[in-house]
Amino acid sequence: MGSLYSEHRSWLHGVPASVKLLLFALLGTAQYATNKVTLLGAGALVCILLFASLGRAILPARKLLASLLLASLLILAFHVFMKQAVLGWISVLRLLSASLLGIALTLTTRSTDLLDVLERLLSPLQKLGIKTERLALQLAMMLRFTEHFFVVWKRLNEAHRLRTGKAGGLRLLAPLTIQMLTSARRVADTLEMRIGE
Repeated sequence: MGSLYSEHRSWLHGVPASVKLLLFALLGTAQYATNKVTLLGAGALVCILLFASLGRAILPARKLLASLLLASLLILAFHVFMKQAVLGWISVLRLLSASLLGIALTLTTRSTDLLDVLERLLSPLQKLGIKTERLALQLAMMLRFTEHFFVVWKRLNEAHRLRTGKAGGLRLLAPLTIQMLTSARRVADTLEMRIGE
């Protein structure tokens, strides 16, 4: 499957996955501790500066960033139209902060490192008889397929733009769905073979 992991090294690549997850979880949660636009704006600025500090590592996520900005503008415009500008800014600032943190984590952390952290976090549940290896694998696969979704979407959109000169838009839903189902089936077959060995 495709990956958004950036081979351009940044300072965040060297930070352990567990530390990144903890830091990003705290920063993301802090965005919901207040409804003050000034505080949310300050938090969003911190996330933007952190993301910008990655330098060339952000290049694989350019299209994703464009989609994020477009979604933010649409959300803000909708709330302004509904005469709820303050709520619009709150929603947009939270969306930008959480999304930038998630993208930064994806760009600078390998899936195997995330899986190791998830297994360690879930290990206490083994005392209750829960098979944490499978649960950690399911969470890792969910994260991986979310990432793969955006990679496939980007490739299909670029191919459509080369053929027609226009963005694919909703026309990409059918081929995107087919490719995602094909990928899921291929991964499921591979897992079944390995488990059966």
